[in-house]
Amino acid sequence: MTDAPRAATRRRRTKETAIDVALTLDGTGSVDVETGIPFFDHMLSQLGRHGGLDLMLKASGDLHVDAHHTVEDVGIVLGEALAQALGDKAGIRRFASIALPLDEALVEVALDISGRPYLAYDVSFGPDVAPLGSPSFDPQLAEEFWRAFVTASGITLHIRLVTGKNTHHVLEASFKGVARCVRDALRVEGGDVPSTKGTLGNAEGA
Repeated sequence: MTDAPRAATRRRRTKETAIDVALTLDGTGSVDVETGIPFFDHMLSQLGRHGGLDLMLKASGDLHVDAHHTVEDVGIVLGEALAQALGDKAGIRRFASIALPLDEALVEVALDISGRPYLAYDVSFGPDVAPLGSPSFDPQLAEEFWRAFVTASGITLHIRLVTGKNTHHVLEASFKGVARCVRDALRVEGGDVPSTKGTLGNAEGA
């Protein structure tokens, strides 16, 4: 392992979105996020601050269509930045879990920086749940964000709602829970890759 900062910059340009990300893993929680979706900005800010990440993220997308493309593509680019910043993952704790409360909401999160992308998302909302903010954020889009994030970063992530009624509280608890797990799992404790195979990739039983 070197003493080089664990940091990355990523850029994505499509006909639907334009996204720039600068990420430092061993940061102070300094966040500068603009996606054009205020509630999503709020959630990403929780991810940065509570994850101890320095995060600069600028995104513009076809919000006149809906927010789906922007949310999903932000997940892709942020996941790519995390994977790049992690490098060979030498010395990291790798695993983390938490049960995080926010008022009446309680969300359980478990995370493995495994190199094998998998999302288990058990957070459901009623069919009549109202979107949040303006331009609006459909709560169902949180799952699309996390799926894109884990696929691009190569992590295994479980998010489960234990209890909760307020949509804002439930989503914020999930983002904060993932943030705290990321902060814990990224912590460097040694010099070896935390796997019996000596590498963290797509192989079973790493």
